[in-house]
Amino acid sequence: MNKIMTKVALVTGASSGIGEATAERLAKAGYRAYGTSRRGAQAGKQSFEMLSLDVTSDDSVEAAINEVMRRDGHIDLLVNNAGFGVAPAGAEESSIDQARAIFETNFFGLIRMTRAVVPHMRRQGNGRIINIGSVLGFLPMPYGALYAATKHAVEGYSESLDHELRTKGIRVSVIEPAYTKTPFDANFMEPDAKLDEYREARAGVNKRVKEVMTTAESADVVAETVLKAASASRPQLRYAAGRLAKRLRFLRRFAPAGLVDAGIRKDLRLDVATTVQARRVARAF
Repeated sequence: MNKIMTKVALVTGASSGIGEATAERLAKAGYRAYGTSRRGAQAGKQSFEMLSLDVTSDDSVEAAINEVMRRDGHIDLLVNNAGFGVAPAGAEESSIDQARAIFETNFFGLIRMTRAVVPHMRRQGNGRIINIGSVLGFLPMPYGALYAATKHAVEGYSESLDHELRTKGIRVSVIEPAYTKTPFDANFMEPDAKLDEYREARAGVNKRVKEVMTTAESADVVAETVLKAASASRPQLRYAAGRLAKRLRFLRRFAPAGLVDAGIRKDLRLDVATTVQARRVARAF
């Protein structure tokens, strides 16, 4: 009876950052929470259990879901969080193989998890799927095009899926954080096809991102938003996580497109870098 009454949550990418904070928060709220990572169980004082899971592997996903079902017989909440980014770089500075790699984890990994969990949720007649997106799911990110593309894909997939599953008792939501203090950037994949033409702009964007990260909100803000979405009797499709994310969502919705465009370029100092480069080219002649 306790197993039936206790809600079971599965959080991917929970070895650190947003995933770890989310699994901890769900466990504190009374969920039987499982976190996952490719490295599996780790020494620590987590209030949740870690499972080994590689979201890029069909067999690994199936094995982890089967293990949770064997232990508890149901899965009430799936939080798709696993993902990585490419260090600031021009879009053409990543090969096709690198582009495939980031989509394989950030988007197709999410699809694998969803396809594995939905049949169980359908049979039980209820469930929640919460996908960790980003403000880059509705905004562009110059020198972060691949990551932004994966998050745009998550937005479209989630909204479409929510329409499909509502009549099955399952709801889908997307959490949209902005800059968040996590070890995420420590795991950035370096672009594998760097070009000298982008060197200065790439360095400038990287510097700006590091500046903004010093004032970023903690992963706990995202974890609280996940719990809010999971607990809502009438869940929203999208939840902005944190002050900056809410402000950006408001601007994207109501501000003129030209103003938003100019604001992005100003914040990342793109035109400054372009002007400096143009002056140097001019001097060369």
